[in-house]
Amino acid sequence: MKIHHLSCATMCPNGEKLLSGEGSLLGKAELCAHVLLIEASDSLVLIDTGFGRDDVANPKRLGQPFRATIRPILSADDTAHSQITALGLDPADVRHIAATHLDVDHAGGLPDFPDAEVHVFRPEMEAALKPSIREKLRYIPGQMAHGPKWHPHDVAGDEWMGFEAVRVIGGLDPEVVLIPLPGHSRGHSAIAVRDGDGWLVHCGDCYFHHDEMKTPPSCPVGLRVFQTVVGYDGKARRSNQERLRELAARHGDEVRLFCAHDVTELRALQN
Repeated sequence: MKIHHLSCATMCPNGEKLLSGEGSLLGKAELCAHVLLIEASDSLVLIDTGFGRDDVANPKRLGQPFRATIRPILSADDTAHSQITALGLDPADVRHIAATHLDVDHAGGLPDFPDAEVHVFRPEMEAALKPSIREKLRYIPGQMAHGPKWHPHDVAGDEWMGFEAVRVIGGLDPEVVLIPLPGHSRGHSAIAVRDGDGWLVHCGDCYFHHDEMKTPPSCPVGLRVFQTVVGYDGKARRSNQERLRELAARHGDEVRLFCAHDVTELRALQN
């Protein structure tokens, strides 16, 4: 079993100081889309997908508000499909995708792997397929128009380190656990992956900056505002952030937390 840490999107919004805590106010920040590629015993597994080839070919489908504010740099080389090929692997071997959530910058690669089962917390799938008025901007119908092989999950009494959880891919080595943590979106989840004697925990957009997992936490003001504006349930999001901080404090020698968009965390895990 081997785990690759990929960045399947590069986003450069203005306001470097406000978003990263460093640099100039007028500079460009750098955000990634942290994706895990797991070489399992008989298949490949993705945790999130970043942008896909259709997004690169037709950037307008991402929507003008997203493109104007987040300023994605769209390259076919950044897509999970291309990076899997560059590693000498076959994209057709991706048989499972576990999604933290289905926002535009997390689900764009779904059409590139049409035969993969897409594991997601049921409320998130329902939100993406039938969004409320306030949710419409976060989901892109074209990213799901191919008819993904949905495998929605519900909690049913299982737990992982004190969190409600679901073991999502039966018979797979390594173990993959979906941990519902709503707040950023209606059905947002973290995904824990067994890595030897420990766990990698992809926290998606539960937080955006590595200092948010410290005690006491801190976050650049621009990211604090952004999380508030785009969040579905602010109270739930803040509560789940605190639960993750407690997890890190209690089990820091056993779990490695990271979020989707922090390049500092990505580079540390790639080294």
